[in-house]
Parts: sequence; C-alpha cells; structure tokens
Amino acid sequence: MRVGYARVSTQDQDLALQLDALQAAGCERILTEKASGAQRDRPQLHAALDSLRPDDTLVVWKLDRLARSLRQLLDTVEALRGRQSGLCSLTEALDTSTPGGTLVFHLFGA
Repeated sequence: MRVGYARVSTQDQDLALQLDALQAAGCERILTEKASGAQRDRPQLHAALDSLRPDDTLVVWKLDRLARSLRQLLDTVEALRGRQSGLCSLTEALDTSTPGGTLVFHLFGA
C-alpha cells in the first residue's frame, strides 16, 4: 500500500498541490498536517508511520515535507527500514523500495 503524507508549515498555506500529486501517485491513504517541519511531534506523520506494514511505501511530494534536517530524514528512513517499508519522494524521483532508489538516497544523503 502507498500511504501519502502532506504537510504545510502554516495555516495560510494550501495542501492542494501535494494532495493532487499524492493521489496521482496512487496513494490509498493520505494524512495531512499543518505544522512546522522543525517540530518533532507531528501526530499525522506518526500515524502514517505507524500504519505502514512490510512492503508498504510512505509517499511525500518533496523530502522537505517529511524532514527539515538530514539527521531527521535519516532517522525517518531508518525507522521505515525497520518496518520493512520504503520511502518515495515524488519531486526528487526517489524510491527506497528499490535497490537503485536506496543507492540514490545514500548518495543524496552524503
């Protein structure tokens, strides 16, 4: 299953572009949040991560919607790996559920 996560930083911002992209990417479930990316306590992100089963993929429109720092991003991807789930970022064309995508992610992180 593909689970989408969309986030904007302020109440004034619109999620429509992200939602359209996540729906077009085949996400069966999409969780949304209006919170700063610097916040570690994001209930909808935690709900999205908790809902993932082995071979599921968390899909985001862009990596900065998921994490605001490299450390936060690496921690999230490690948690996904522990759940045997992948990460797909639509804008960066990154998909860690494939060996090539994992290699690109590691190069990107470096």
